[in-house]
Amino acid sequence: MAREKGGFWIGLAATVFYPLGWLTGRQRYQGREHLPETGGALLVGNHISHLDPVHTALFVHTAGRVPRFMAKNGLWNVPVLGSILRGSGQIPVFRDTADAQQSLAAGITALTGGKLVIIYPEGTITRDPDGWPMRSRTGVARMALAVLEAGVPVVPMVHWGTREVYDHYGRRFRPLPRTELVLRAGDPVDLSAYRGRTVDAAVLREVTDLIMGDVRALLAEVRSEPAPEEFFRPGGSGREAGR
Repeated sequence: MAREKGGFWIGLAATVFYPLGWLTGRQRYQGREHLPETGGALLVGNHISHLDPVHTALFVHTAGRVPRFMAKNGLWNVPVLGSILRGSGQIPVFRDTADAQQSLAAGITALTGGKLVIIYPEGTITRDPDGWPMRSRTGVARMALAVLEAGVPVVPMVHWGTREVYDHYGRRFRPLPRTELVLRAGDPVDLSAYRGRTVDAAVLREVTDLIMGDVRALLAEVRSEPAPEEFFRPGGSGREAGR
């Protein structure tokens, strides 16, 4: 398998991420055949722990691709980390500001330029008490629809087990004994019904829930248990219908 060239900064990040990944779990990778060997792809994941980006990056990098994350812009202000993010071509996300559209545009440019872009549409670690994906932001739909005609696949993926190692809300870090971590990618989301459709708020919500519904179904397979029929909505009335 030919490896996509990442350059110095990706190599530097790898020297940190590979040992950190080993120390924080025993990875079991499934479905990496759904990641295209070349060309753009939007990898859409659930988010249950701050360790997720480490393991998503390794999932992608060991498949021969360079991971490029849509990540909170505040991370660019962290010493050393900010330099790595800038140097490795990660994409800052400016939420609820005039620069938000620039973030989406940068992600779309990366996708049409043949890059593999990773996004966690929930925007933060899920607050669903049972660890299921919660109601997500619609930026993922904007990106997916913008590259639909270019044939860029939208690939759902899930992590399970990372929260057992590091539970941010529960303030618990337990690297030992090493936990088995499952990372699985699934079939690309079928968005063919949206070709030529006018994009409005209703369509963006529908497509977001369609994509995250596939993520949720994939997680149900990994967990070997039925998924809830609704998405959890923080600060709202609990769960909300997902389709």
